[in-house]
Amino acid sequence: MERVPHPHLRREPVQARSAERLARILDACAELLDESGYEELSTRTVAVRAGVPIGSVYRFFGNKRALVDALAARNLDRYGERVAERVAALPPGDWCGLLDAVLDEYVLMKRTAPGFSLVDFGYRIPVGSPPEGAEHALADRLVHFLAAQIGRDPDAGLRRTVLVAVEAADAVLQLAFRITAEGDAAVIAEARLLLRAYLAGALDPRAAGDTAG
Repeated sequence: MERVPHPHLRREPVQARSAERLARILDACAELLDESGYEELSTRTVAVRAGVPIGSVYRFFGNKRALVDALAARNLDRYGERVAERVAALPPGDWCGLLDAVLDEYVLMKRTAPGFSLVDFGYRIPVGSPPEGAEHALADRLVHFLAAQIGRDPDAGLRRTVLVAVEAADAVLQLAFRITAEGDAAVIAEARLLLRAYLAGALDPRAAGDTAG
C-alpha cells in the first residue's frame, strides 16, 4: 500500500489498514477540491466523503492545509513514478525524450488526476502563501532524471538550469490552462519549444539551433 511521507503528516501509517484509510482520506480531499475548491474544504467533509471518523483525519493531519500539503506530496510522488516509467524506455542521452515525458505527464495529470488542477505539487492553494520549496522539490526530482540521461553529475549548475526550466514551464502552462480547462494545445506546444531551446542552450550550446524540429 502506498505511503505518503510528508512533514505535515502527524504519523506514518504502519499497518496496511491504516495506509488504506490514509489513501481514502487523500482521495476524498482531491475529489472535494475539484467539486467545491479549497475555501469550502473541511476536515469534516473529507471524513464524511472518505467514510471514516473525523478522528481518523486528525490522527494524520492537524488541519486542512496539512491535508492538502500531503495531497501535493502524493501528487509529486505519482508524477515522479510516471516520468520514471517513461524515461526507462529512452535511449541514453535522449534529453528531448525526457522533456517530452516531463511535459506530457504533467499535462495528463492536470487533465485527469482529481484535485491536481488546483493543487498540483503545492503551488496554487488559493489562500495564504504558497508552501515554500515546492518548485525546488520538483526540480530536485527532475534534475536526477536529467543527470542520469545525459551522464552528468547533478551539480549546482544543472540544478539551477532545471529550476529555471521548471519555473518557465509553470508560467506558460498556467497560461495554457487559463485559456481552456483542457489546456490550450498551441500554448503547450510553445512551452515545449521554449524548453527545448533553453535546455539545448544550457546543456550544449552547439545543439541550440537543432531543437526547433
